Amino acid sequence: MKKLDNYGYMFIIPFFIVFVTFTIYPILLTFYYSFTSYSGMGDPEFTGLANYTRLLTDSYFYSALYNTLYIWGINFFFQLGIALLLAILFSDIRLKMRGLNIFRALFYLPNLITIASVALLFSILLGWHHGTINHLLLDLGIISSPIDWLNDPTTARWSVGLIGAWMWFGHTFIILMAGISGISKDYFEAALIDGANRWQTLVKVTLPLLKPIMLYVLITSLIGGLQIFDLPMLITDGTGAPQGSLNTIVLYLYNQAFRYDNYGYAAAIAYGLFVITVIFSIITFKSMYRNNVKEG
Repeated sequence: MKKLDNYGYMFIIPFFIVFVTFTIYPILLTFYYSFTSYSGMGDPEFTGLANYTRLLTDSYFYSALYNTLYIWGINFFFQLGIALLLAILFSDIRLKMRGLNIFRALFYLPNLITIASVALLFSILLGWHHGTINHLLLDLGIISSPIDWLNDPTTARWSVGLIGAWMWFGHTFIILMAGISGISKDYFEAALIDGANRWQTLVKVTLPLLKPIMLYVLITSLIGGLQIFDLPMLITDGTGAPQGSLNTIVLYLYNQAFRYDNYGYAAAIAYGLFVITVIFSIITFKSMYRNNVKEG
């Protein structure tokens, strides 16, 4: 029987080979490169903590961090707001809304579109002279002249943030719907019998019981938001324009590695991003946990 049990290891060996080769090894190699000066050619030159010292005083890195958090904040606010509103409407036992499966598929559809297609689509929609959005706003009399959405720092950040919210609100909606579905119907029926209106039911029943799910959405969205890269990369062709307003941390990392051949510093940026992600996640989790303890 012992010999027979050993055959089970043969089935998990391929997974561990792939995991070590494509996950563990790159992580450890990147950590090593972060202590070196390496251009991709020749042997890395060990420089100690020079890359991390530079990172702590790099104004471009802090600017990229600000841009990343700015875009993520817009994304998360609208993503969660729209998803929560729709989840509440579709789960309201008084409204008895139908067609949930159809709407769930429609809401999730933007998440299935390739990011290259999304970038091309919104580059056309947000175009200055011939963009559909400018023509629509001009026809409605909302604006008097075309807006150069992607060439102004403020509108460019808002545009990317709202595009991200449009892409991901369906995913968040499904998660919140699952969370609300897990709440016993007895709570809502009791609130209805006691005469609670929709707002009181939302504030006193739904949101408190939905906090663990919202914490999960917040942390996963934060982790994903700090890694935003593809949309700014495709819209700005990797430059982070206008005026560096779309230069996110990962785009800055990418340019350092593949545009300036500074792999050592790019590796230090990667681990700096990892530390920032851990710190923000811990702060978020502790804040939510402390509030739950106080309310408990």
